[in-house]
Amino acid sequence: MIQPGELVAPVLYCEEGLSFWGGVDPQTGVIVDAHHPQYGQSVAGKVLMMPTSRGSCTGSSVLLGLALAGHAPAALVFREAEDVLTLGAILANVMFGASIAVIRLGAASYEALSRSAQAELRQGQLRAGDLSLALSPLDRSGLSLSAQDEAMLAGGEGAAVQLAMETICTVALLQGANRLIDVSRVHIDGCIYASPANLVFAEAMQEKGASVRVPTTMNAISVDLPNWRAQGVPADFGGPASRLAEAYLAMGAQPSFTCAPYLLENKPTAGERIGWSESNAVIYANSALGARTNKHPDFLDLMIAMTGRAPMSGVYLDANRAPALAIDIEVPDAADDTVWPLLGWLAGRLAPDRIPLLTGLAALQPGPDELKALCAAFGTTSGAPMLHIEGVTPEARDGVDGTLERVSIGKTELERAWRALNQGPDAIDLVALGSPHMSAPECRAFAELMGEEPVASGVSVIVTIGRSEKREIAEDGTLERLERLGVTLVSDVCWCSISKPLFPANARNILTNSGKYAHYGPSLTGCTLRLGSLAECAVAAKSGTAAVQAPHWLA
Repeated sequence: MIQPGELVAPVLYCEEGLSFWGGVDPQTGVIVDAHHPQYGQSVAGKVLMMPTSRGSCTGSSVLLGLALAGHAPAALVFREAEDVLTLGAILANVMFGASIAVIRLGAASYEALSRSAQAELRQGQLRAGDLSLALSPLDRSGLSLSAQDEAMLAGGEGAAVQLAMETICTVALLQGANRLIDVSRVHIDGCIYASPANLVFAEAMQEKGASVRVPTTMNAISVDLPNWRAQGVPADFGGPASRLAEAYLAMGAQPSFTCAPYLLENKPTAGERIGWSESNAVIYANSALGARTNKHPDFLDLMIAMTGRAPMSGVYLDANRAPALAIDIEVPDAADDTVWPLLGWLAGRLAPDRIPLLTGLAALQPGPDELKALCAAFGTTSGAPMLHIEGVTPEARDGVDGTLERVSIGKTELERAWRALNQGPDAIDLVALGSPHMSAPECRAFAELMGEEPVASGVSVIVTIGRSEKREIAEDGTLERLERLGVTLVSDVCWCSISKPLFPANARNILTNSGKYAHYGPSLTGCTLRLGSLAECAVAAKSGTAAVQAPHWLA
């Protein structure tokens, strides 16, 4: 038992993992992920069972928000390791007195509980149907701390650092770590205003005197910080969202405001131990750069930044970076760039809780933008922190271990995935680019595809982009060219957090080149989402239409 509780509650069994961000309504607790089998059911007050969570690191803040609003699950029950929701539950209890039990069960007990309609937890005893199980608390022995760790844990560096170290040690225990390690840099994900809980947490830590001690970048936030008032963002949203960003800046984080920190000039190097949050960034850092970071939940990212320490567990360890599944891929001839988000989305579904090795892609020579698209889509359907691509990524070995289970992806699977992510008519009124943030090369490519033809009347084309990339395309004239054609480029926010009035009020049907946004967009916006290539996005921008038929290479 990770966190105790006292309850009698109905069981909600989910055969698939769930991302609370983008998958659960933060106001009500209703599952809004249209691709999830339990779509439409509520997690509030339930014993929520799933093998493990998946998707965004922001799930911890959504869970904390539900707890503060009284709509959280009564208990979380996992079969596999899980950090994101677990941390949200721990902080709900430790910082705000909201009780959410967290339990990890072996396969047999998990199966028995899944067949029960109701469960009771009293004084560490779990009862449900024929199941009666005494739960053991976390074993707090075996964690070796340095003298500085001990000093921080004892409060020698203040209450904020003490809370951070207590939380890191708890996470280390549940991950089975026997020591902590230094990290060289951190990327904060909790600066998105996913719910009021994000602000409550950040300002509580700021009031305690929290300050980062290692270089710390920030994810995209929920408003264009210097411009939100002029853009007409309502003060009841823009005010708290900007206060949240300013709280992290006051604690020493850098105003990078990008969900693609690997596009920044000073990117991590192979083997470097970092403490990143934000699912696509973690997957890209581990997979494409060969850096090392677990998928740290929101809130833990700040605590790692405050201490410079993280549990020595997960993919910080060599043994845990090996693939556990081989996915043999046959890419159809003449495939366009839509293939990369489709492959990521499919690979995540095939490997929801383990690291895969993708074969058959080396001849395509995917570059940084293709890997960005693949890794981001993979993170929507998998909880794994990395993947390998044979002949492409730095840690992929030549040849596949003969003991690995093997599955395959071909034209049939790609066509089914395309149909799953294309749920709308041919009329398009919004083209959404930049999830994750667009790179400078992608912006130049889109400008070339647009030519000299402007955006069609009645169509909005919005690109979300990091500040550094926007400066780069301003210097070479690409920014001016796109804006002249009617394309809007917005910094600081991304499609995961964009809101009205930046999000057009008339938008009903959206075309995107992002598998991540095609997956999460329907639940985030209430709109229909279509997935297309960058070239198809340019055509739709100029014409207001996108063919409902699958692309020719999938026909």
